[in-house]
Amino acid sequence: MKKRDMEKFKKLLEGQRDELLQNARKTLGGDIHLDPDDFPDEIDTASSEMNLAFQGRLRERERGLISKINQALQKISDGVYGECESCGEQISLKRIQARPVAELCIDCKSEQEQFERRNA
Repeated sequence: MKKRDMEKFKKLLEGQRDELLQNARKTLGGDIHLDPDDFPDEIDTASSEMNLAFQGRLRERERGLISKINQALQKISDGVYGECESCGEQISLKRIQARPVAELCIDCKSEQEQFERRNA
């Protein structure tokens, strides 16, 4: 991958990471609690609890994405960004543009998904 492309993806990944971290700070800074006195009935309480659970799952997914972004940024620093972790071939630029944190080329990712479907 060209150095110019790596710099472009580095800026993109850093921007994504910063946005995710900012969202996490907003969530942590918010008033996240359930006070039973705030809800007139059980349905409102259940709805609020479901919303909090959804937000928790969303934040967990974002935490995983931040980890992948950090790994991709480390690969850029190491000069190996864009190399498939399975076969060592270069991941296509189209795939990297679609998913900057991609670890596998499209062929290896397809094989992995087929294996997972067979063993599920």
